[in-house]
Amino acid sequence: MKNKILIILFLLCSSSTFACDICGCFMGITPYDNVSSFGIFYRYRSYNGYFGQDQQFFPSGSSFFPIQDQTNNSPGNHNGLLGDYEVYRTTELRGRYFLQKRLEINAIIPYLNNTEKYNNQTSTISGLGDMTFYAGYHLIRKLDQKKMNQRLILGAGIKLPTANNRIKSDQGFTYSNPFQPGTGSTDGFVYANYIIGIKNWGASINSTYKFNGQNADQESIANSTTSFLSIFRKIDLGKNVKIIPSVQTSYEFTKGEKYQGKLTGEHETNNLMAGAGLDIFVKNIGINTSFQTNAWSAQTDHPRSSGRLTLGITYNLKQLYYAIN
Repeated sequence: MKNKILIILFLLCSSSTFACDICGCFMGITPYDNVSSFGIFYRYRSYNGYFGQDQQFFPSGSSFFPIQDQTNNSPGNHNGLLGDYEVYRTTELRGRYFLQKRLEINAIIPYLNNTEKYNNQTSTISGLGDMTFYAGYHLIRKLDQKKMNQRLILGAGIKLPTANNRIKSDQGFTYSNPFQPGTGSTDGFVYANYIIGIKNWGASINSTYKFNGQNADQESIANSTTSFLSIFRKIDLGKNVKIIPSVQTSYEFTKGEKYQGKLTGEHETNNLMAGAGLDIFVKNIGINTSFQTNAWSAQTDHPRSSGRLTLGITYNLKQLYYAIN
């Protein structure tokens, strides 16, 4: 049987909040090539532990799944307390449609539930996040080769300010822009994804650069970058079942928040994460899992990223025809 390249499906994370994958992305491995799909994904990410302090993936007092809103506390201050944390939970509806065999368009609709604890004050807010749309062109598409398969995808997209970014506590305090479900800004991004496959082994590297706009309050996030590397192997378990384990690493960088075009010194991100993934495919249904933990981070006055977890299920359509030949 001819070996097809294992395609790394790039789905840009909707960065509706700064600390929740501000410049990050989720990579899922799928053997389905050039077919439209839709799915639902749940992402969990936590930040806790100042530089030199121990970290916990599940900070004390937080929860893995969304909890009821708690907007009766005023926003806390960043005093460097051991129990401070931020937890971001995102549930996403994702859709991909191939207009033709080299051109795909994608949409992401997120629902966010964010919790933060500072100076012993805990707050949780939730709501629909900013919608993201992007397109990718498969510039190199060398499949079914005897020795080596390759693919290069170049793409661009936009995140629209469709969500609320002015939620207030019961005391009338407006929560900080990074904590809101929406940013209030229009952001753009470009990305490149290169994949190489040799027999049942493969590797992928993806880089994204994000241009962040300014909202009506003249708040913004400095432009950000993310790079992602995955090494994976396909294992066939019968005719209709495939499992694909992978090792992963990602690097994120941004200079942080800006007000009136000037850096405030808050929420700077410069960290390296590492982990593993496991994707299971039964016929045209894919189950995607990925976990990464903090491997290195630069010194900052903000709690460091302690890890992230993604769970998802995707239904791949049996697409035989394209809108554009």
